[in-house]
Amino acid sequence: MAEKAVAKKAKNQDTYLWEGSDKRGNRAKGEVRGLTVTLVKAELRRQGITPLKVKKKSKPLFGGKGRKKITAKDIAIFSRQMATMMSSGVPLVQSFEIVGRGHENPAMQELLMKIKGDIEGGNSLAEALSKFPDQFDALYCNLVNAGEQAGILEGLLHKIALYKEKIEAIKGKIKKALFYPAAIIIAAAIVTTILLVFVIPQFSVLFEGFGADLPAMTQMVIDMSDFLIEWWYVLLGIIIAVVYALMQAKRKSQAFQDFLDKTMLKLPIFGDIFQKATIARFARTLSTMFAAGVPLVEAMTTVAGASGNVVYSNAILRMRDEIATGISLQLSMRQTGLFPNMVCQLIAIGEEAGSLDAMLAKVADFYEEEVDNAVDGLSSLMEPVIMGVLGVLIGGMVIAMYLPIFKMGSVV
Repeated sequence: MAEKAVAKKAKNQDTYLWEGSDKRGNRAKGEVRGLTVTLVKAELRRQGITPLKVKKKSKPLFGGKGRKKITAKDIAIFSRQMATMMSSGVPLVQSFEIVGRGHENPAMQELLMKIKGDIEGGNSLAEALSKFPDQFDALYCNLVNAGEQAGILEGLLHKIALYKEKIEAIKGKIKKALFYPAAIIIAAAIVTTILLVFVIPQFSVLFEGFGADLPAMTQMVIDMSDFLIEWWYVLLGIIIAVVYALMQAKRKSQAFQDFLDKTMLKLPIFGDIFQKATIARFARTLSTMFAAGVPLVEAMTTVAGASGNVVYSNAILRMRDEIATGISLQLSMRQTGLFPNMVCQLIAIGEEAGSLDAMLAKVADFYEEEVDNAVDGLSSLMEPVIMGVLGVLIGGMVIAMYLPIFKMGSVV
């Protein structure tokens, strides 16, 4: 009964936006869940926050429910909120309380409350996070552990927040790059199907009364229409089976995943974008870990897993083994043949100057901008391509259907 009462109480809570100042007098703001404005203000004061403004957060127009799945974006936002809270002087446990209670995603709320409970039970933040590997990977936990050991957790949380935001931005750009060819294929398939199923049969009935052989192009289009109308369920089943098989193979077959990673790097136009994104991810991850004080050889293992491509992952592991024997980072990078000369030269300068983390960050910034420009260029290129593909498909079918009419007109 007690559990049901608590659940009912949590369900009736609203989300409130607040602004105020912490114990140091620094401005702070965030979200928190509560029953009334008065109770929210009381809770904030208990946590050491002096509330200046508290208002109920407006709900979505159509009353959307909170998300159930915890996404990478949720973790990125959480990282930034924790960094802001701790830099404002809010203690770690209270930061989890404020961020957790104010989150709109019930699953994220539950996760943060579990982590808060572990910390209150005596575990370190890194130990508490490591219990949830699906949300906090080895890289995240290693960085937090390094920050706790060195007593610079606040600074490391800012670096982690920046890292997560940059990585999510890169992922978003890659998805944007893949969206356009997918849009072309889907749009072309939909338009072609509509024409073959609904339009072509009308012409077919008309042509049956001609009493003459149809042009080859016209007959081919009519045959395609008849085949699709009669066997659509077989074709649909084949498409679903192929898509399902590919998804399962990608999920369970390492060999197939390796094949996809290698193929993506060789694709025209897209391969260059994938390579730049992988280099940006490599540089950003290694820069963040090296700046956190993680030894280079140890960091390379984590960087390999975060690279996102098996070709680069295997190369980074070979680089790790070479660095362990005394070879410099820039030389091991050159030997892989996967990194442009400019990157290797910048890394060499960083090693000589003792500012490897700063130089890696500059490499990451450069290639993130390159990916952004490449995706924007691809978007501009794909717009006329989409129009051209659809024009050829629709125009081809229109011509095929009017060929018999043109033929009759020439005979007359």
